[in-house]
Amino acid sequence: MEQQDTICAIATAPGGAIGIVRVSGPEAIAAADKIFTPAAPGAPPLSRRKGGTVAFGTIAGADGGVIDEVLVSVFRAPRSYTGEDSVEISCHGSRYILQQTMRQLIAAGCRAAGPGEFTRRAFQNGKMDLSQAEAVADLIAAGDRAAHRMALSQMRGGFSAGLRELRDRLLRLTALMELELDFSDHEELEFADRAELRALADGARTEIGRLADSFEAGNALKNGVPVAIVGQTNAGKSTLLNALLGEDKAIVSDIDGTTRDTIEDTAVIGGVTFRFIDTAGIRRTDDTIESMGISRSFRAIDKARIVILLVDPQRSAESFAQFYAEVRPHLEGKQVVAALNKCDSLSGADGRRLPPTVEASMAEGTRTIALSAKYGLNIDGLRSLLVSLTGADTLSATDVIVTNIRHYEALTRAGEALARVIDGLDTALPTDLVAQDLRECLHHLADILGEVTTTEVLNSIFSHFCVGK
Repeated sequence: MEQQDTICAIATAPGGAIGIVRVSGPEAIAAADKIFTPAAPGAPPLSRRKGGTVAFGTIAGADGGVIDEVLVSVFRAPRSYTGEDSVEISCHGSRYILQQTMRQLIAAGCRAAGPGEFTRRAFQNGKMDLSQAEAVADLIAAGDRAAHRMALSQMRGGFSAGLRELRDRLLRLTALMELELDFSDHEELEFADRAELRALADGARTEIGRLADSFEAGNALKNGVPVAIVGQTNAGKSTLLNALLGEDKAIVSDIDGTTRDTIEDTAVIGGVTFRFIDTAGIRRTDDTIESMGISRSFRAIDKARIVILLVDPQRSAESFAQFYAEVRPHLEGKQVVAALNKCDSLSGADGRRLPPTVEASMAEGTRTIALSAKYGLNIDGLRSLLVSLTGADTLSATDVIVTNIRHYEALTRAGEALARVIDGLDTALPTDLVAQDLRECLHHLADILGEVTTTEVLNSIFSHFCVGK
């Protein structure tokens, strides 16, 4: 899509030593030429320079005085980020210098860019598909190694390439089915091999299902993995929270029921952001306020991806069994770590494992670990275990994990359409009905790539970008 106007924006955050002003559009180089003077006498203007070159000179103000000495990078269409003629002016990071440079560019015929407008032009000019464009915003917002790796993989087209290959195969068979409809008066004709279509639909549904199923983990890694610290009163939950965070976030007391509400904070461990939630101790009580805190504890467990069950060895196994019976219904589908706290007070094998009766009551798949939150014993072991439970330590640069709710919804609908295709093939449904479900599946896959996306959707997506990107 050809753009008629030329846009400009400050592309760097304020306060840095260096600032960059971006310009893109048909008159980008000409506009920059109006305000730029090369330092070397007789040096050619920007309009006569090749793309991929850098010029040194000055930017002139409205009064003819020098605003700053700058480096100007020239990019010629289509070899630029946006696919248009572009210029990037590198100057000192002074807010005044950047604003004056913008003012001169606007006077030279440019328009101030809106949020995400450079990336939107890159998408519209075919430099990237929509899923890659959305990954640009995720890459900018990435606060840890896991989020960065997932965004980078998507931006490089790992997600798009697989979907496009899948869509092309489905499209070929859809075209053959459409051809059959053109010869509907010859019912014996079948251009699309039904066995091949059935096998392809099965494989596609499996792959789409795998991608959709990865959303829960991907969304948690992107936004921070929620971890609920749960236990009986005075089991050491607040002490463990402080140990994991490395600061005194929660009040610690020997008095039962000190924590009446959930306390939440984040920490980056092994390149993954965790959102730790310290909960009120769970016990039977007639205290109205404490009961409210316990209700919030259960809600925190329901929202958590990982639950740390803190076991106090000074409490009887019977009291823990009563506590566990109340908690267990909320643990379905969670990663559970049973942590034996206060192991410093135990000796021998007792300090390294849960009491046998407690361990026997745990659901299958529960991980166990011994630690001392008070003295920091084996806290690093718990940190390593938490990272391993997210799967981030095995995540490679080529792994495709869905982190975008729009992509997840489109994949879910595509999978539902494929399920109908398979049912239609199994029940010998008329070709036109099967073809309609195939077209719907293709539509949802194309929506992820931006091939059928409406202007309203594009406006919504790019409005969340920062200005200058």
